[in-house]
Amino acid sequence: MRGTLPLEADFMLESAPTAPFDWTREGTSYWLFEENGDFGIPRNGVEAEPWSWGNRRYQGNFAFRDGRVLRCAGLGAMPPILDARGRPAILGGGPLTYQCIEPFERWSVTFDGMVVDTHISDLIGLTVDETRLVPLKYRFELEMVGPPNEQDISPEKFFTWGKGKQRDAVSVGLGWRFEQMLRGEGEVEVDGTTRSARVVGSRVKRRSVRTDGLFLRGHNWQSVLFPDGRAAGYEARPVHEDGSEPWNEGFVYQDGRMYQAKATRIPWLSQVLERGDDVSFELESELGLTRIEGVTELSSFHLSRNHLRGLALGQSGARYSWDGQTAYGMVERSSATLLNDLR
Repeated sequence: MRGTLPLEADFMLESAPTAPFDWTREGTSYWLFEENGDFGIPRNGVEAEPWSWGNRRYQGNFAFRDGRVLRCAGLGAMPPILDARGRPAILGGGPLTYQCIEPFERWSVTFDGMVVDTHISDLIGLTVDETRLVPLKYRFELEMVGPPNEQDISPEKFFTWGKGKQRDAVSVGLGWRFEQMLRGEGEVEVDGTTRSARVVGSRVKRRSVRTDGLFLRGHNWQSVLFPDGRAAGYEARPVHEDGSEPWNEGFVYQDGRMYQAKATRIPWLSQVLERGDDVSFELESELGLTRIEGVTELSSFHLSRNHLRGLALGQSGARYSWDGQTAYGMVERSSATLLNDLR
């Protein structure tokens, strides 16, 4: 279940790296979707950075089938890192807290805070009323269903790649990053009503030095877990202007085995739709060509020029199908040129 990673990789740094010389940061994010698509959490995440160790960046989206979106972002105090067993198992910031219960096996995620209550049409139209706040609570216990898809960007790997992939690796993060598919159960409390839910999704954990500025060429990232346990996903960047090969790494998980893959069909972000955008993708691996159909349903966008230096960013849930199976999964896409087309 942990691939080639040590168990310690799923725990947290106990103290801040020494700034300003060590810029290593640790982050965790989750993408969770109710099994029937009634709601989704198209990303929540926390970044523990050495220069603001006790005051972490957090961000969260919560999307409903009818287009309603609850969201938050800011800086929040970190919780105690040690669990009841004395392990560095807790990572959080503000209203959002993660806990590693058993490395690479079970985690929990908890949110308890105020969020902006808006709609996908307001996010697209830049008409969000930031003063319209409502309370949101949720807690999920999550069980991993397969080994992690590992991204090793160690010096030993980095210097074997071409210059295009090296440039992209700097924004992916120099260090390591992994993604693991999961299922879970929990409760959501919103509008004074509490409901239980079963969810499916993925999580990412990273510890690396990352330069966001080089992220601004745009990217595509998708992953999904199907009812029979098969899963697939990838992350890719556009081809560089000089024609050099970009970052393009993916996986297909089938019959208990992880196959490395490369995306051959990529639905780049070229339009902004409330729902119904075609996000079908194809992966080439040892298994041959894997085709997965997809369409967006639980959407969230960041389209302000004040966000990520003007990068248009979509963080959404999609309904995917593969060989007659259907499941909800994640899609994150960005474009460096789309805002110019929209405004």
